[in-house]
Amino acid sequence: MLIPRPVLRRPLRSWLLHAGAWLFSIALLYGMTGRPYFSAVNVLALWLLIVLVSNSKYHSLREPFVCADFEYFSDAVRYPRLYLPFFGIGKTIALALAFVAYLACGLYFEAAAADALSVGARALASALVLLIAGGWKPLQPSFDASLDLTRWGLAASLWTYFRAARRKVSIDTLRSPFALSPETVSPPSDIALPDLVSVQSESFFDVRRLWPGIREQVLSQYDVLRSEARAHGRLHVAAWGANTVRTEFAFLTGIASDRLGVHRFNPYRHLARQGLPGIAAEMKRRGYRTVCVHPYAGSFYGRDRVLPALGFDEFIDVRSFNDGQKAGPFIGDCAVADKIIELLDDGDRTQPLYIHAVTMENHGPLHLEQVEAAELPNWFDRPLLDGMRDLAPYLRHLSNADRMLGKLREYLLASPTSTGLCFFGDHVPILPDVYTALGAPDGDTDYFIWSNQAPSSSAPRTMGVEQLAMNFVEQLSSNRPSAAKASRVQTATHD
Repeated sequence: MLIPRPVLRRPLRSWLLHAGAWLFSIALLYGMTGRPYFSAVNVLALWLLIVLVSNSKYHSLREPFVCADFEYFSDAVRYPRLYLPFFGIGKTIALALAFVAYLACGLYFEAAAADALSVGARALASALVLLIAGGWKPLQPSFDASLDLTRWGLAASLWTYFRAARRKVSIDTLRSPFALSPETVSPPSDIALPDLVSVQSESFFDVRRLWPGIREQVLSQYDVLRSEARAHGRLHVAAWGANTVRTEFAFLTGIASDRLGVHRFNPYRHLARQGLPGIAAEMKRRGYRTVCVHPYAGSFYGRDRVLPALGFDEFIDVRSFNDGQKAGPFIGDCAVADKIIELLDDGDRTQPLYIHAVTMENHGPLHLEQVEAAELPNWFDRPLLDGMRDLAPYLRHLSNADRMLGKLREYLLASPTSTGLCFFGDHVPILPDVYTALGAPDGDTDYFIWSNQAPSSSAPRTMGVEQLAMNFVEQLSSNRPSAAKASRVQTATHD
C-alpha cells in the first residue's frame, strides 16, 4: 500500500532492521498483555496508520513519512485543523472507532498466557540482536526521503534517520554567511541605521503563472513594489506545500537545507535550539532591537524557544491579536501589517528595529473554506475549470496579502525613517485538485527587496532562500542616510 513502493531487492541490513523493529514491537506488547494475536494485530494497526499517514503526506507534500514526523501525532491533537483534514476527518473517526472496538474485543476474548513475561523477554532479546546486526554497519542515507524509502523500506529508513538525528552537528560545518561576518563595531554617530522588515508570507507565490484566467489586479500592490524593488525574482525554497520552518530557518540563518542532513526535515526540533548565527543575531550585534511577529500559538514548532536562541529580543504570537482580526480561521495579513506599523511607529524607542513577520492567513486546509459565486469575478475573468474550486479561497487570502503590502508601502513612504522591506513566500500552497487540472508549479515562490529611500527598478534574479537575508542586509547597508539627513527629513515632515 505504501507510496512510493519500496523495492524487495534491498540490502540485508534493511531486512534485519525491518524484522528487528517488528519483533521488538510485538514482543514489547506481548510482554505487557500476554496476548499474542492481540499484540500482532496491534502492531499491524499501528503500521497501517503510519502507511496511511505517509501516503496522505506524499499526496499533499511530495514527501513520505520520516522520523521527524512522529512529533506531529501530538501536534495533530493540539492543532487538529492543521493536520486532520489532509488525512481525512471521516477516515480518522472511522479508524479511531474501529481501533477502540478491536481493543475491547481483543482484551475480552483472548486469554493472557501464563509465561508472557519470559517469552516476551526472549523475543525482545532476539529483536535487539537483529537491530544490532542491522545497524552494525549503518546504511548511508541520502536524506532524499523518497529515494531512501524506495531502496530500504520504511522501517529501515525510520531507524536510519532516527540514528542520524542523535548525532551532534558541528555549527562550523553549516557555514552560515552570518558566521563569517567580523564582530561589528558600533557605527559612527553621524550614521543612522535603517529599520529592517522581512515578511515571510504564508503560501505566497505569483499564482498568475498557473492560469491565465486569474485577474492581474489580484496582486496589484505587489506589482508596484516589485517594479520599485532593488532586487526581485523567483525564490528556490526549502519546502513544498507545508513545513514552513524549513524555509524560515534557511532565511534566518542563511544555511541551505542540503547542509543539514537529517535536520532538514525539521531544523527547529533540535538544531536551531542550540543557537546559530543568523540575521537576527547579526542585527542585534549592530545595535538593533529584534522582534519576530507570528500570529499563531508560540509553542507551535517550539518557536517560543527557538526564536530567542536565534537572536530575537521579543516574540509576539497570537496572544497579541484578537478574534476580530481574523480573515477566515486565522489572523489576517492586514492585522500583521498593523502590528508591524505599531512597532515602527513607537516614538519612545531608542534603537533601530529589525522585524521578522511570519504570516498565517493563507494556511490551509483551503478545501474547508467556501466562496460565494458572486465573489469569483473579483479574482477570475472566466469560469473555473473542473477541480479548481480550492483556488478561490486561496486567491481571497492572497488578495489580502496584497492589501497588507499596500498598507506597508503607504506607511513607509510617509515615514521619515529609512526602512527596508524584504517580502517572500515560504512555499506554494497545497492545492492537489487544482494542480491536477492545471499542472503543478515548480515549487519556486517569489521575493523582492525594497527601500522607501530610493525606489528603483532592477532585472529579475533567481536565488535560494538561504541567500536572501544576506542580500537584504547588503542592499540596505549600501545606502544608509546620515543622521543629519534623517533629522532634516524628519523636521521637514513635521513642518
